[in-house]
Amino acid sequence: MLNTLRDITQAVASAHSLETALEVLVSSTKAAMETQCCSVYILDQQELVLSATDGLEKSAVGRVRMPLTQGLVGLAAEREEAVNLADARLHPRFKLFPEVAEEEYRAFLAVPIIYQKAVVGVIVVQQASARQFSEGEEAFLMTLAAQLAMAIRGLKQKAQVSSLHQQILFQGTSASSGIAIAHALVLGGEISLEQPDVRCEDIALESSRLVAAMGRCKEAIGALSQRFDREQDEEVASIFNALQLLLDDASLGGEYAREVQQGWEAESAVSRVSLRYIQQFLAMEDPYLKERASDIRDLGQKVLRQLIEPERLELEPDKPVILVTREADATMLAEFPRQKLAGIVTELGGVNSHAAILARALGVPAITGVEQLLSADIDQKLLVVNASRGQLMVSPSPAIVSEYRSLISAQKALQRQYAQELALPSVMLDGTRIRLYLNAGLLSGVASEIAEGADGIGLYRTEIPFMLQQRFPSESEQVKVYQQVLSAASGRPVVMRTLDVGGDKPLPYFPIKEDNPFLGWRGIRLSLDHPELFLVQLRAMLQAGGEGKQLSILLPMVSNLDEIDQSLAYLEQAYVELKNDVNGQIEMPRIGIMLEVPALLYQLDEVAKRVDFVSVGSNDLTQYLLAVDRNNPRVSSLFDSYHPGILRALHQARLDCDYHQLDISICGELAGEPMGAILLVAMGYQHLSMNQGSLARINYLLRRVSRADLTQLLSQALSLSNGFQVRELVKEYLTQQGLATILN
Repeated sequence: MLNTLRDITQAVASAHSLETALEVLVSSTKAAMETQCCSVYILDQQELVLSATDGLEKSAVGRVRMPLTQGLVGLAAEREEAVNLADARLHPRFKLFPEVAEEEYRAFLAVPIIYQKAVVGVIVVQQASARQFSEGEEAFLMTLAAQLAMAIRGLKQKAQVSSLHQQILFQGTSASSGIAIAHALVLGGEISLEQPDVRCEDIALESSRLVAAMGRCKEAIGALSQRFDREQDEEVASIFNALQLLLDDASLGGEYAREVQQGWEAESAVSRVSLRYIQQFLAMEDPYLKERASDIRDLGQKVLRQLIEPERLELEPDKPVILVTREADATMLAEFPRQKLAGIVTELGGVNSHAAILARALGVPAITGVEQLLSADIDQKLLVVNASRGQLMVSPSPAIVSEYRSLISAQKALQRQYAQELALPSVMLDGTRIRLYLNAGLLSGVASEIAEGADGIGLYRTEIPFMLQQRFPSESEQVKVYQQVLSAASGRPVVMRTLDVGGDKPLPYFPIKEDNPFLGWRGIRLSLDHPELFLVQLRAMLQAGGEGKQLSILLPMVSNLDEIDQSLAYLEQAYVELKNDVNGQIEMPRIGIMLEVPALLYQLDEVAKRVDFVSVGSNDLTQYLLAVDRNNPRVSSLFDSYHPGILRALHQARLDCDYHQLDISICGELAGEPMGAILLVAMGYQHLSMNQGSLARINYLLRRVSRADLTQLLSQALSLSNGFQVRELVKEYLTQQGLATILN
């Protein structure tokens, strides 16, 4: 039976169209279950449409439609459970459609096809003899429906996209906020590194093609590297250095050329060399060398793209596009001048991928994790990207486009309005001073963002420079970066978090493969297991901080007191070494921990004896308290920072820290959201750290509310049942205060 399930699933998933897939499904299922009839109904605008059948009248396909409230098929969809009847005619919901010619059938089994809580359709098997389908038959059909749900949904989306009049919505994860309206450019989705081995007839011609393709690659990579060099983004520019070196004659570039000289076409040469070296590097035991296979693959695909579809890269300067690809990378963005790139949408990749980091640095709206995107055939179709909500609309109606154009204009006007007050301190109506800090990771924005009103840097993510290197950065390299950050802050406080990789933030040269990475080897756990790396980073931070009081050090993912004690011991070791050998006047910075692991909520009394402050990482704290992987699209709807349980935990943490005289701030995404900022301030939080795009809006909001007025609002919010009710409550409050537009 398992083989049968696999065969049917593979046959349906490999079909090129929804119509073909459904025909394969009904015929294969009918044969597998040895029934007389199998049909499938697809949900379309709240109606179930007969979309394929083997046993009913073929002419009825596409013509028979029924609402969810009618018929036994509708009952299965409405209840979202199987309907198994020995004689369907005896059920009060039985409805006969003469055009399908099903009069002879009695036995009836219908199973809903459900994808992420939404009904996609219903699969039905029928027999003439009155009998109950067995538990095994029912289980088989339910298993088949569950396995095929994603494939059928994807093919349905592809069919909808193919219709010029059909608007369709895709959902992904926001990687860089903003809204974009432009036509899609699908790039690289079908290019495989595994090209066929083809002998060439003209070696000189193939050599010329290869040299030209590599030249275009070098030019594109070099242009973007120089752009970020000019913007003093050294860590971003470093992404391209290794790839440029690989194109040299002494490296892969020379290997490509030699393969052409042996009589292979340019595409074959690049493919053969790349696959050969990838295999060699993957076989190595050293993790760093093994990971270099990804660089070879990356470069090979870039050269192949220049060989196979160079015309796709020659875009009209006055026609911005939304790049749609399976997985964007830094060099792909090099192919687009900034004015041509309206947005980025990818099937794969996380919010901390190189492409996402660069998208945020460039201010380009970006969405990642849009499932089955390339199979939907959206090339050159008009798109609306609402990256703030992780939404992609394909072939939107003129009304939707007009609405989003108006929204873009309104947002720009509001941002200008907020920006006018950004230089003013964030003082509430009752005189309460709230400190607004910046979450940062790239040097390019720090200087300008600090100058535009932040009280300092509340979270500097040191893992970003680590992620953008091809190896662990040296002590001197780290000192240079940290000094630049402190200098850019112009004397204002800077909180530097020690290396926080693992989970959704792997290092390309230090891969970590785990079944459950968010509960695995990450944050301070990794640093303590590698003191040779941890001590280098601590020494670099201390040297950068020097004799001043500007620097604070933050330890991530702390789950027990022993980790704090061990970290403090290493910090003391680094401090003593530097004080004795480098600078006798060096100062010990303030030390804090990230409050992310729920267990420490109940040990704040002991934490207060060891460190100077805590900073709440609301993203991780929320996912751990709710047991929801925030990067998993299947459960993303359950991730709710406004869950009353989360709010109560945040409130209690603030009260406990106040009691134990332990400074507390918050640096998660919640601090940068208007509703979140309102509730946090009501709880008594006075230090909020956020991404630069939120600073002006939150400052504008807090200058128009009084903390005293928020006491009752908080009390009501903490007594509600769910996050939806909390958001509606805060929305009502903001509307009453004439501040509803702050939510747009």
